[in-house]
Amino acid sequence: MAHEAQKIIARQSLLLKSLPEHHIDKLLSHAIWRRYDRGETIFLQEEEAKAVHVVLAGWVKLFRMAPTGAEAVVSVFTRGESFGEAVALRNVPYPVSAEAVSACEIMHIPSPVLLSLMREDPEIGVSILASTFTHLHSLVAQLEQLKAQTGAQRVAEFLLNLSDKVSGGCEVELPYDKMLIAGRLGMKPESLSRAFSRLKPVGVKINRNHAEIADIQALRDYAERDSSEK
Repeated sequence: MAHEAQKIIARQSLLLKSLPEHHIDKLLSHAIWRRYDRGETIFLQEEEAKAVHVVLAGWVKLFRMAPTGAEAVVSVFTRGESFGEAVALRNVPYPVSAEAVSACEIMHIPSPVLLSLMREDPEIGVSILASTFTHLHSLVAQLEQLKAQTGAQRVAEFLLNLSDKVSGGCEVELPYDKMLIAGRLGMKPESLSRAFSRLKPVGVKINRNHAEIADIQALRDYAERDSSEK
């Protein structure tokens, strides 16, 4: 049986939080709760999609393998975020693979359960659409970053998103290894290292898996600067 703390996190996820309480109870009662070790596969590209997934703890990456064998990171999810909605409800193969990039806990909601509830109450479809729209918005934002920002600016924005402060200095923990950070930001590992170096004058110091930010506003100004400026 799932712990109450896990259920609270699941209830607060974008996928479930807008649903009526009785629907949430039904989904939670049919959910499958699993823990994964770092590096463990959650599902593989082209595998039949049978569930929607909600991350309760840790980090998960979605990626595609190119014919050359190169890995392209599509997205990274953490606590309270869901993935796999669209393909699970259409009963089509996954276009990506999913892997735990840290020890994590995931709630799997079988797609037949969701489909059954959607037939009972069409309002559930609105929640699914909201979650899917969030994924689309995230992908559009990633494309915008790749087109409009330098590598160092993308790293700056990544660091800003790890902090909940609006001013002053802070220290943030890098949530996963630098190779994955590079892939997530559309960079090579060596380019990430150069980007970290370019952020030193802005007050960013990298110490293993931590980043010390001297001035949040200065870093934000750098991230939002016109990339054509010298």
